Amino acid sequence: MTESGFQRELGRTGLHVSALGLGTVKFGRNTDVNYPGNFSIPDDRSLYRLLDVAQSLGINLIDTAPAYGNSESRLGKLLKSSRDYWCLCTKVGELYQHGKSRFDFSTRSIRESVTSSLRNLGTDVLDLVLVHSDGNDEAIVRQTDALQTLQVLKDAGTIRSFGMSTKTVAGGLLALDLVDVLMVTLNETDQSQSELIIKAANKQKGVLIKKALESGHTSNSGRALRFATNFPGVTSVVIGTINPDHLKENAASLSYLRN
Repeated sequence: MTESGFQRELGRTGLHVSALGLGTVKFGRNTDVNYPGNFSIPDDRSLYRLLDVAQSLGINLIDTAPAYGNSESRLGKLLKSSRDYWCLCTKVGELYQHGKSRFDFSTRSIRESVTSSLRNLGTDVLDLVLVHSDGNDEAIVRQTDALQTLQVLKDAGTIRSFGMSTKTVAGGLLALDLVDVLMVTLNETDQSQSELIIKAANKQKGVLIKKALESGHTSNSGRALRFATNFPGVTSVVIGTINPDHLKENAASLSYLRN
C-alpha cells in the first residue's frame, strides 16, 4: 500500500520511492519538446551537482527514457558510485533518432531497448520499466506483446517491476491488471485521470504522476505539487528540472511530508 510521508511504497513492488521524483528529459534532449522556453543541455559537472542536491533532499526516484536523448548514458556515468541509492525508472517503446521520436512496441524492440538501457545506465537490473505510449494505449495493450514481454523480463530478473505511461483513462484501465505501476497525468487543470488513479490505488498499484506542473506552464508550482502529491493513491510526482534551486524549492513545498 502507498504510505504517507516523503518515502512511499510503490504499490506492491517492494520498492520505496520519494514522493518527489526527478525527471531527466532535459539531461539529453532539447528538440521537439513541450516546454515554454528554450534551454541548453547542462554539462556533466552541472548535472552531478543537481544529482547531489537531489540525494541530499532525500529524492531517490529518477525517471529517464531512451526518448530523452543521451540522458540514460549520462546518468550511467554520473550515478556510477551511488547506483544502490537510486530507484531507476526508464521506458520502452519510444526511440529518439535524428531529433525526432518514433515508436516501436514489438517484442524485439522491447528486448533490445531494455538491453540498451541496462548498458547505458551501467546496471545489472532496472528497477522499473514503463511502456512509453504514443497515445494509442488500447491498441498497445490489445495488439502488441509489450506488457507481456516486460513480464517475461521481470520473471527473468532483468527488471524489478514494470508498467505503462498512459495517455487515456480507457487504456489505463485496460492495462491496470497487467502492470505493477501506472504513470498518468494529473494537475489542477487536468484531472481526467482521477478515476484511474483511485482504481489503481484500490488494486495496490504504484502511481507516478507526470505533468503536475503542466509542463512548466503552472503559475504556482508549490500549490500544484501539493495538489498532486496529496491526491489519494499517488505514490510519487515526477518533475523534470536542471535547476538545483528549482529542485530545492519543489522539495521545500513538500517539507510537511517529512513530519
